[in-house]
Amino acid sequence: MTITSALAALTAGDPRRARDLASAAGTPLGRALAAYLAGDADGTVYDRPAAFRAFIGGGGNTGLYAAVGAALADLAGRLRPASLLDVGCGDGRALLPGLAGHRPDRLTLVEPSAALLEAAVRGVPGGIALDARRTRVEPFAGTCGRFDLAQSTFALHTLPHEVRDGVLAALAPKVGALAVVEFDVPDLPPRDRLRFLAETYERGLAEYGADRDLVAQGFLMPVLTGQLLPGAVRSTWEQPAARWAEQVRRAGFTDVRVRPLHDYWSSPAFLLTASGAARPSGFRA
Repeated sequence: MTITSALAALTAGDPRRARDLASAAGTPLGRALAAYLAGDADGTVYDRPAAFRAFIGGGGNTGLYAAVGAALADLAGRLRPASLLDVGCGDGRALLPGLAGHRPDRLTLVEPSAALLEAAVRGVPGGIALDARRTRVEPFAGTCGRFDLAQSTFALHTLPHEVRDGVLAALAPKVGALAVVEFDVPDLPPRDRLRFLAETYERGLAEYGADRDLVAQGFLMPVLTGQLLPGAVRSTWEQPAARWAEQVRRAGFTDVRVRPLHDYWSSPAFLLTASGAARPSGFRA
């Protein structure tokens, strides 16, 4: 039996059969999925900061975040925003490298995890007017002020597509430039998608050693099952880069540009930049 069969059973709403098939697959992913389905986890992620930190601090994320931090630092160095909004800042590992170069006068962080937000705040240099909001972006976007630059790193994919439409539309008139870092996830037919998930998650798990169980049970398995099992808590709504660009344009942004950023075990990461309606004269992403 292959792990793809287990994922198909999950999609059909049969977690018990999925567990048995996963166990019989005899691979790291099969064992991790079987263990997860044998437990009573509710599928929630990001509220277990130890697992998330172990995930982003190891494996291919080391090179990924180095590339992301460098790209955002370069963008901030060119735009030199006086006000910066970071949506879903996590523990700040993508944000903080840029602050070592250009420091905005005003920095607003939006992050629903108290533990991750606290870690990000600790790393912000002095001399910056800091507004740290422990909240989701949906209520914030409708009432926030203006920002020269709004950026988000691997956070907007956690919003359902229609909710993301609303957030982007709310931000478009309020920001001068937008920077989004996400994964270029292919749009595949159902069977090909299951095979893709099986292959990529197997590769991802293989990158971890001592922290593999923590990463698998606390982060990767709930993310995987949430995409497939009917009624499970879902935490990701990814899409191809071209569809991200379309969504940003539809929200009211202009000058939308996408460039590859870093190869990664799940899908290549990219940087999307765009201009919002609040851009100062000569200010372009």
